[in-house]
Amino acid sequence: MLTVPPVSLPSAMLFVSAAALVDREGRVLVQQRPPGKPMETLWEFPGGKVEPGETPDVALARELAEELGIGVDPSKLVPATFASEALGERHLLLLLYTLREWAGVPEARHASALRWVVPGDLRRLEMPPADLPFIAILEALL
Repeated sequence: MLTVPPVSLPSAMLFVSAAALVDREGRVLVQQRPPGKPMETLWEFPGGKVEPGETPDVALARELAEELGIGVDPSKLVPATFASEALGERHLLLLLYTLREWAGVPEARHASALRWVVPGDLRRLEMPPADLPFIAILEALL
């Protein structure tokens, strides 16, 4: 008989949706976290928390409008992969979508900088641990 060890569950789950915006040249957009925020100066995929009553795709469209000033049709977001990581008392479930169509030009509204990079060049950037597994997936997808 297989015995499964007891698992300590976090007191709260944190659901976050993020996007790999892909331009016509196959590059993805990353943003740099501003000073004074947790994980400051690290590069990450734009996105944010899923609020109560939101689906992950609708939350991501809202976050991209707030963070980048672009319009996104949630039906154009394509689920790619996810990451799961303990964050102290909470547990992060990070959902990554790809996006190839949006309205407007992305601008750094809540970030220090934006950068378009080919997926392989993401390995040269300092990124949050939860984002790192996405690099290989994006290399395979794009």
